[in-house]
Amino acid sequence: MADLGIDLFDVGGRDRLERRFWLVAQDVLRTGGSVILESGFWLRSDRDEKRRGARAIGAAVELRFLDVPIDELVRRLDEREATAASARISRAELERWLPLFEPPDAAELALFDPPMDQDA
Repeated sequence: MADLGIDLFDVGGRDRLERRFWLVAQDVLRTGGSVILESGFWLRSDRDEKRRGARAIGAAVELRFLDVPIDELVRRLDEREATAASARISRAELERWLPLFEPPDAAELALFDPPMDQDA
């Protein structure tokens, strides 16, 4: 986003970009290709929407969820900031946002296809 001149905290810009990604992803899925969407998917409703949309096209849908402790998230953010043009996300901001995250439970995970590559 930084490379495109879009501020991470510009909600409207980020939403427009994510909508465009989803349109492109659907086109790729219709041709039999694979896509990886990584826009956070903090809310179950967002994951449900994309899963249903991809299934309507006939695509298999995997969910890769990594349950990472906050200290590791902060380390990764610090590393990303040091090596790439990206917005600074502080530990305080992360701590404020984490309660908004709806982690997938076993019932939700069962709605997705098993990973094709079990080693990934």
